Amino acid sequence: MAVPESGTDLWEERTMQIGDERPVGMGSVPIRERKITSSVVLPALVVLLLWCIFLIERGFGLDLSRYGILPRTSKGLVGVIFSPFIHGDAEHLLNNSIPLLVLGSALMYFFPRVAGRVVLGSWIISGIWVWISARENYHIGASGAVYGIAAFLFTSGLLRRQRTLMGLSLLVVFLYGGLIWGVFPIVPRISWESHFWGAAAGVVMAFLYRSVPAAVQDPKPIIWEDDDDLGDSAATNAPPLSPDDTHHDGDVNGNSSWRTTDSWNQGGVQK
Repeated sequence: MAVPESGTDLWEERTMQIGDERPVGMGSVPIRERKITSSVVLPALVVLLLWCIFLIERGFGLDLSRYGILPRTSKGLVGVIFSPFIHGDAEHLLNNSIPLLVLGSALMYFFPRVAGRVVLGSWIISGIWVWISARENYHIGASGAVYGIAAFLFTSGLLRRQRTLMGLSLLVVFLYGGLIWGVFPIVPRISWESHFWGAAAGVVMAFLYRSVPAAVQDPKPIIWEDDDDLGDSAATNAPPLSPDDTHHDGDVNGNSSWRTTDSWNQGGVQK
């Protein structure tokens, strides 16, 4: 099994391995469309699973909230695993479904190498800390994972200093900037502890995985032909250097050797 080099796009690697044949002149459009489609599939399946569980609970009159996180109790530990699949009502589930689909797809598209670890870390870390520190009540819902993904995307875009990822950070703020109010104890019935610890886990993982390259890199700058022609004409029409424009040092045999005074080159050598 071949191991891709650092910085290689895994989506590109996989597409090439399965023998993708693209028509000449199509460029990378088919691959980009396939990446977008693949990125949406898994989050969509997760959201579908959450709705199936909710409909089964309502259809059979079940009460699954007892499988949520009940802080500092032995039976409440099972909620660390099961609480993200349980929601109080349709509004609660809808409020988590849309961000899970949008942010989850963005995570899969831009950071496929660490997407699973980010989701699992947000899920488990927030659940454990809710069990340790939250109010004595049942805490349910996938909002911890939602806040973890949002915090990871936003922080990663700032840390990596890439135009594309910084644009992603701005998009997260534009779409879900209101999530910040969820980490404060404003509404009693909302588990702000899950939001807070999910966001904290996302920030920590953004720092932890900051060296893992994203699947999407900034495009190369465009060099216009007019700029090349202008540079060539300037070089052609430049006057010849006079002897006073350069410095010469004689060696022991009387032969002169040229030495540059370019500060950029000197700085490069010192590094």
